Amino acid sequence: MLAIIGGSGLTQLSCLAIERREVVRTPYGEPSGTLTFGSIGPQQVVFLARHGHGHTIPPHRVNYRANLWALVKAAGVSDIISVASVGGMRPDLHPGALVVPHQIIDYTWGRLATFFDGGDPGVVHVDFTEPYDRALRERLLCAGDAAGFKVSGSAVYAATQGPRLESAAEIERLARDGADIVGMTGMPEAVLARELKTPYAAVCVVANWAAGRGDSTSSIRFDQIEPVLHESMGKVKSVIEHLCAATV
Repeated sequence: MLAIIGGSGLTQLSCLAIERREVVRTPYGEPSGTLTFGSIGPQQVVFLARHGHGHTIPPHRVNYRANLWALVKAAGVSDIISVASVGGMRPDLHPGALVVPHQIIDYTWGRLATFFDGGDPGVVHVDFTEPYDRALRERLLCAGDAAGFKVSGSAVYAATQGPRLESAAEIERLARDGADIVGMTGMPEAVLARELKTPYAAVCVVANWAAGRGDSTSSIRFDQIEPVLHESMGKVKSVIEHLCAATV
């Protein structure tokens, strides 16, 4: 079963033929919302809105541990696709672009970022050399090709704390560190999936230029973000449909 975690701009999945909804309790508290089970073509899918119904949970308040535990341990998913909106920093990653990142840098703080806090589970170290599953990334890129969309397969995701956007100086710093896109939900989601030994990959929509980039040299126009997200999330849904159609 495939899990899809929807972010800003994707609070529901219209292409999902819904079979049931389920409230899940976890040892780590409440997930962001109910799990929605159904199918897209031949693929069984469970969908979870990361920010809750009505987009009420800010990035730093998302219960990432409960979300991942619910999907893997309760629903039994085999793969996880994260959908997220990001700011573009590289010239070719303009608003409306789709990207499947291959690396991540974590700038978040204070988030509960592991299932292994000591005690009975002990201390566990996981290899995070490649934070996104290579095979799952390739499936997403092939689905993008099949859907007829250009999807960049190389980008470093900078995960920031939020909920505020970054200053222009902070974006310059991230760029010097090697980041290409910036978002607020990439971590600890990716590492929690790794701790649960579940393949995880992300498909990101560039919703706007990051601060000081492109046409955001003075300020970011929030009124321009919603139309970009609406159009681009339609492309993401098509990519997901093609990925599910390719399921053997």
